[in-house]
Amino acid sequence: MHATESLATHARVRIARPLVVGHRGACAYRPEHTIASYELAIDMGADLIEPDIVVTSDGALIARHENELSRTTDVATRPEFADRRTTRRVGRKRRTGWFAEDFTLAELRTLRAVERHPELRPLNTAYDGQFGVLTLEEVVELARRRSTPQRQVRVLAELKKPTWSAERGQPMTELVAAELRRLDAVAPDGTVVLQSFDTAGLRRLRADLGDDGPTMFQLVDITASDDHLLTNAGLRAVSTYAQGIAPSVHRILLRDEDGTMTGVSDLVSRAHSAGLRVVPWTLAAENAFLPRHLRSSDDPAAAGDGLGAARLLLALGVDGVITDNPDVVVAARAELEMPAPARSAA
Repeated sequence: MHATESLATHARVRIARPLVVGHRGACAYRPEHTIASYELAIDMGADLIEPDIVVTSDGALIARHENELSRTTDVATRPEFADRRTTRRVGRKRRTGWFAEDFTLAELRTLRAVERHPELRPLNTAYDGQFGVLTLEEVVELARRRSTPQRQVRVLAELKKPTWSAERGQPMTELVAAELRRLDAVAPDGTVVLQSFDTAGLRRLRADLGDDGPTMFQLVDITASDDHLLTNAGLRAVSTYAQGIAPSVHRILLRDEDGTMTGVSDLVSRAHSAGLRVVPWTLAAENAFLPRHLRSSDDPAAAGDGLGAARLLLALGVDGVITDNPDVVVAARAELEMPAPARSAA
């Protein structure tokens, strides 16, 4: 295939039904990236479960929200690792804490997961300390184990800062490509779908794994630095290495600074015109994450009208939704699929 030809010419843009992606599992109800969170997302009807992937010092690929570990594990309480605390610039941010790249997989196996948002999801703290750190292989094995002939469960793996990792001597894209080959997960319709904010990393993976390699999504943030990806020219460029975009939901449901929804964008239709699927992130049902008109109160941790937000996104034609609440999006999709009531002949 010519380098400038859209990958969409080799695959359908629209899918049979919108996908439900369990963001870090069902992390509104269980601590993220735990076996309990992923299992619950599958039980709720998610088509894909979404681990974030970072690299350990010995090259293992593990599921953590970011390489800094203190918000999602009990590492800060472990005296044996006190001397690993350090300050490091990761991308544009300077962070202090404990970093995955300073630990072996065996060391990380001793840590226990904790809730990342205890102030918003206090009930999840009841599960603190019950679950360990998973590898990408273990998440893939879970998806395959829970798949049936009638329902394939897949993994949407988000690669965290692969170019930054490569600059530190940890070639994430090479490690991921090798792992996917080992797991026999390199087909476009295979168990693993890849996504990243790192355009260069996705391009390297496409070159390594080929045009018949895994389906890929370009993640797009709300920040102005990503605006170029969503111009018509930018979308056409994305289509040369990815099958879709995963934009912030705020790129579609437009809001002002106080959270009031001001309208909807034309991004979905323009992306479809460029041959790209659109799977936005992240729908979460707490008031803190919803447009003002869908909030139930001023309490940021209280449940708002997440179903209403899901209905809006599906009505705009998105190809899927990445969500902390898979049950909510599954319910909205079921409404969409219900046959219209027959009209009376009278």
